[in-house]
Amino acid sequence: MPSGTPPLLSSRRHPARLGRWAFVLVISSLVPALAGVQVPQALSVDLPAQPLGRALEALGRLTGLRVVAVPGLLEGRTAPALKAVLTAEAAFRQLLKGSGLEARIEGGAASILPAAGEAVLAEVRVKSSAEQETALSATRGYRPKRTLTGTKTDTPLSETPQAISVVTREQIEDQAAISVSDVLNYASGVRSNAYGVDSRGDWTRVRGTEPTQFMDGLLQVYGYNNNVRPDPYLLERVEVLRGPSSMLYGQGSTGGVINLQSKRPQSEHAAEIGLQLGTFNRRQIQGDATGALADDGHWSYRVVGVARKSDTQVDFVPDNRYAIAPSVSWRPDADTSLTFLGYWQKDESGSSATFLPWSGTVLPNPNGQIPTSRFVSEPGYDEYNMRQASLGYTFEHRFSSAWTLRQNVRYAANRGSYQSLYPGSNFADPLNPYLDPGQRIISRYIWANKRDGHALVADQSLEGTFRTGLVENRVLAGFDHLRYSESAASAFGFSPAFDLYHPVYGNFTAPDLTPNPSTELRQTGVYLQDQIKIASRLSILLGARRDHVSNASEGSATDRDDATTVRGALMYLLDSGWSPYLSYAESFQPVAGSNFYHQRYKPLRGEQWEAGLKFQSASGATTFNAAYYDLKEKNRQIPDPSQPLNNLQAGQTQSKGFEAELKTRLGRTFELVANFDHVDLDKQLEGVPANQGSLWGRARFSLAGLDGWSAGLGLRHTSAFRNPGASEVAPTTLLDAMLALDTGSWRWALNATNLTDKIYTATVLSRGDAWYGARRNVIASLTYRF
Repeated sequence: MPSGTPPLLSSRRHPARLGRWAFVLVISSLVPALAGVQVPQALSVDLPAQPLGRALEALGRLTGLRVVAVPGLLEGRTAPALKAVLTAEAAFRQLLKGSGLEARIEGGAASILPAAGEAVLAEVRVKSSAEQETALSATRGYRPKRTLTGTKTDTPLSETPQAISVVTREQIEDQAAISVSDVLNYASGVRSNAYGVDSRGDWTRVRGTEPTQFMDGLLQVYGYNNNVRPDPYLLERVEVLRGPSSMLYGQGSTGGVINLQSKRPQSEHAAEIGLQLGTFNRRQIQGDATGALADDGHWSYRVVGVARKSDTQVDFVPDNRYAIAPSVSWRPDADTSLTFLGYWQKDESGSSATFLPWSGTVLPNPNGQIPTSRFVSEPGYDEYNMRQASLGYTFEHRFSSAWTLRQNVRYAANRGSYQSLYPGSNFADPLNPYLDPGQRIISRYIWANKRDGHALVADQSLEGTFRTGLVENRVLAGFDHLRYSESAASAFGFSPAFDLYHPVYGNFTAPDLTPNPSTELRQTGVYLQDQIKIASRLSILLGARRDHVSNASEGSATDRDDATTVRGALMYLLDSGWSPYLSYAESFQPVAGSNFYHQRYKPLRGEQWEAGLKFQSASGATTFNAAYYDLKEKNRQIPDPSQPLNNLQAGQTQSKGFEAELKTRLGRTFELVANFDHVDLDKQLEGVPANQGSLWGRARFSLAGLDGWSAGLGLRHTSAFRNPGASEVAPTTLLDAMLALDTGSWRWALNATNLTDKIYTATVLSRGDAWYGARRNVIASLTYRF
């Protein structure tokens, strides 16, 4: 974690809001009945002649239906131009006229089948197509059905006995998320942007603690001050597995795992180019192209890229980015696949995290409030520049219907340069941080850090499925390996007095860099898991893992740790779609690097009991999840009150909480996402409100004779909270909005976050600094698909 950015957790305890929980549960029981409502309407369709797959995809977006087809069924077919006012059924019928195919619309999906005369075969193929929806395939709408993150096997979300939230590509696009933390604004159990505006990282909290971030199932390893923030445009979806997950991942934190899934090659051609203009002089161009490389369909490709020039709400701090993610897939047959994934990203930014004192932010100051744009560092010196390149592959081979081998490998290299000046006197006396009676002048620290990191991560597993009578077993055995090395140089110094209300820059001397001891972290884990299903009703999950970790620092003895972690769960599947469950899980997380005094960190240990209830309607239009958890953690990092650049590892902490998440589609036109979370935190922890909730709705409609319009409105609320010895953080309610027009080939959109431009404080730390939240951000975007 970067300097001055400690784990944040709230300390104030609140009684459970049973009335609110009951309200959420009552509403959830009513929604399944509403979800089946269908509202027929005539649509204005205007599609050019094009390949049939692309035409059906465009019509699916227009009608709000998920298009399902057997792979290969649409290849080589073309669709005629279609311009008319038609119902959804009639539009699909006209588009497929003369193709030998027909569309069957039910349950929010349009299944493409061979035309009448092959009815029996068609029904078989519909079932096959549904089964081929996988945890890695692109998902239309807000409600995916399957996940790999929860078990490392392709398992229905409704049958995974642990709380998981998934944000799909469509939701990311609708909400115009500009960071991974923004992607999680409407995810249950997550406090996104925990430090407000901070260009150095996607700081989130899951169940009160900092989660571990993975990409494509492999750990993203960073050291001190060289975090790289993946761009949301390059992602297919983001999954949050809440609670300890070390039985599978080893390095998973107590709070959970955030797994970023990259966009992957598709066999059907699709391409788009987009332009964004927005607040803070934002100018971005982005593009995405995928398709087959050969007629036999064995090879496919994808190239996704982003280029951006932008400022931020803090003066002199840019937000520039250049990123590209090429990938190639090889599928020689139905049982084998190999995908190479490349990634390169360069960020040019600075210190939007300004460590402002309480006085002038959350406490009164005779000179007024410090502007949210105030820059405390030095123009021309300040920077937070990151560069990363990675190359990896995913391989899968099915030996038979029972056995499948998988291997994921990635090598990544990153380089970071962080130089900044920030307030220092507020850490010495939070209530009186100023050096003058007029309460304007502060002292500043100087911090510089250059780091190079190299990581090799690999995970290989063998999955076997077999049945004995009424008992089905899915066994997963595997091992993973991590090797991360890092070299660094740093400098620390002091700067003359600085006027926060009338800054004058240039009066400082940069300190010289001093090499730090190089470090190397190695971890190897072996794991075994069995997913047992009895009579297709009772589901039992059992798993165990053994880890060996070594943490070496130049000039010091190597630390070695061994740990065993386990996981167990029971779930019962009811015909009604409801699935109650009870689970227990443990975590073990080696911590890379050392603290400010070059002392290596100890591993984090955690355990959790969770009781939950899941629901999925038969059509898949509605999902609901609720969970209560009791979570304990040891060796948690907390701020060092005597040194703002250092973190201490405290004793045991505990948090208990309740979460509820509802996702539903009403008819074909309305999507709804609703969340409520309550957490009762340990007094040692900082930065998380006791209660938070969010609500996002998107409606599609016709306007001025044009179909394809959509509008979205979101509300995010956090309760007040107080950290130990700090000022109270006021409750915050933020509004987000979206208006878009999608004609198939063109999409125009206007998005606004914090629509009312509310000035608020994201958190206040007991050591003496306060962090402003993000101001209003408006983005206009134009996308052309071809």
